[in-house]
This record gives sequence, C-alpha cells and structure tokens, in this order.
Amino acid sequence: MDLGAFSVSLAVRDIEASRAFYEKLGFTAFGGDPAQNWLILKNGDHVIGLFQGVFEKNMLTFNPGWDANAQPLDSFTDVRELQRELKAGGVEFVTEADESGSGPGSFLVLDPDGNPVLFDQHR
Repeated sequence: MDLGAFSVSLAVRDIEASRAFYEKLGFTAFGGDPAQNWLILKNGDHVIGLFQGVFEKNMLTFNPGWDANAQPLDSFTDVRELQRELKAGGVEFVTEADESGSGPGSFLVLDPDGNPVLFDQHR
C-alpha cells in the first residue's frame, strides 16, 4: 500500500515561535503561508507542518500523489482506493473521501490511541 509523502502536522500555539524553534533544528520553510496560519518546513527528507488554530491535535499526514518535495508523482494510489482498502481491513473512519469523485480528496482515521492520521490528496 503506497501512502504517498509523509509528514507530521503539528498543532502550534504561535506559528512564528514554532518556526524559529524548528529553524534552530535546521528546518527551512518549504511551503505554506504563515499569514493563513500554516507553514511547511523541511530538513533533508524530514517534513513537518505547523498549523496554528487549524487542528486540535498533532497528526500524521500522508499525501498520495506527491513525493517528499510535494512534486506530483506519475503513478500513485488514489486516496479513494486507499480508503476502500482500509475499509475492507476494518478501519473505522472519522471523515471519508467521496468515493464517486476524482482528484483532490481526503479522509481521517484514528489509531488505537486516538492519534489522528490524515490522508490528503491534492491532485
């Protein structure tokens, strides 16, 4: 099962303070818009997202259709196919992608400890 690019999405109180902290760890801004309360940072292959007031909890994020540089992949498993496979495996969903659609879509599941896992396809 190919889940796409992986990052950790952090729910932060102060995006600029968090940005300054992670820059000290060698991360650099890669994408996002701090004015809209989100920023993506990268250090080598490690990607984190900072989200102020967007999410309640930190979460794992997978982006089907993207590589680690947010570049489109020629071939990937569509988010709706991933959803069907997980449903068949008995995974319960918090939100679901519209299985009759195509292109961008997302769904959210919780791991056994209540940690959110987001599957967010942008193309």
